[in-house]
Amino acid sequence: MKKIFTYAKGELQAESAQVVAEFPLSLTVNGREIATLVASPHELNYLVAGFLRLQGFVDSPDDIELLAVCNDFGAANVRVKGELPERLKPFLTSGCGTGITFSTPQATEVISAKSYTPEQIFTLMDELAKRADRYRSHGGIHAAAVGDGERMLLCAEDIGRHNTLDRIAGEALLKGIDLAGTVLVTTGRISTEMAAKAALLGICLIASRTSPTDMAIKLCEDSGITLVGYLRYGRFQVYSHQQKLLMGNEKIKGIAGVILAGGKSTRMGRNKALLPYNGRPLIESIYRVMSELFEQVAVVTNSPEDYCFLPCVKIPDIHVGKGSLAGIHAGLVWSPEERIFVVGCDMPFLEKELVRRLAALSVGENAVVPSTPGGLEPLHAIYAKRVLPLFDEALNSDLRRIVDLLERIGAKVIPSAEIAAISPQFSSFVNLNTPEEYNALP
Repeated sequence: MKKIFTYAKGELQAESAQVVAEFPLSLTVNGREIATLVASPHELNYLVAGFLRLQGFVDSPDDIELLAVCNDFGAANVRVKGELPERLKPFLTSGCGTGITFSTPQATEVISAKSYTPEQIFTLMDELAKRADRYRSHGGIHAAAVGDGERMLLCAEDIGRHNTLDRIAGEALLKGIDLAGTVLVTTGRISTEMAAKAALLGICLIASRTSPTDMAIKLCEDSGITLVGYLRYGRFQVYSHQQKLLMGNEKIKGIAGVILAGGKSTRMGRNKALLPYNGRPLIESIYRVMSELFEQVAVVTNSPEDYCFLPCVKIPDIHVGKGSLAGIHAGLVWSPEERIFVVGCDMPFLEKELVRRLAALSVGENAVVPSTPGGLEPLHAIYAKRVLPLFDEALNSDLRRIVDLLERIGAKVIPSAEIAAISPQFSSFVNLNTPEEYNALP
């Protein structure tokens, strides 16, 4: 911890804070001192192995006969099979503090049949944010991760953005992890050297929170890599090979869809789920969107005969007469998946992109609930089956309002600003309760 002074409200106050550590590591290979790597001081063996791999000095763990790192003296001693080039010409990169490589970045063709959805990219970046402990602790550090669309494989943090990729390359080398066809997400700028390193590893998609350079774009175009920048709040920009993205045709895995149709429609005066809209019952429009998003869709209703035209499961309330809380509970009990997306039967403008974004944010969460200028939207939200005991407890104690339960179950609230980036008019949350609202439909 470092003693610092914080200025606020016209005063300086003494505090203790963690600061970013910067560590120079002298690298000797086969008796030749070839470089000093300036990096964060943790897991330096991965950094060294990755640096050697991406410089072309080693191709497999068997090529490394000795790898010793001495933190006390800031030195790494490596012995590799074969001889190094007699003359090593350093190429100064655009890395933080100026990086170094011994060859001009070149395009390497990446041949991969894998494609990824935007949701998989968002999910990996969100997972990286959760795992970036050093960044959350004191900031001033870069982070990167690779994933295969199902899970994060490796992640790394370092003061240098190039070093994060070197660390990933080294850990993959030493652990025998094949990175071909994977996704790389990073907090740092994508320069030509970063793109070239990714290509050498067979990475087929690179995504960054910030921008790429023009040379990086050209290298990705030549290598067959999909390059994504400014990844944030449900949006991003694609600079190369956009055709390789899977755009919304894949159904969301691990989540079932639940339409709540158990209300009495008192203010509407008739069953609002059956109101005609665009030539079909309102609930059918919602079901069609849900069936495009999820493999399994169910309607929670105590009048299943009213919805015989829908080719899906109809589920009765277990706790009859206890409102939407009971409807969500019934959906959770039924669900063959670990999570459910819940929507009311009176929300005709359901937006698929927004639902996919909520799904991406729901990994590992008990619940994900959007926020709008009008408040929380618990009937356009995702819930995990593991919160069922809390629903049972609430229903047995006659708690009726779902919003009263959200804090207890630890729901993750998505700020309205993030929702607005996908749905500027918040159209997905429009619901119909009165004849006036129904008659005002476009």
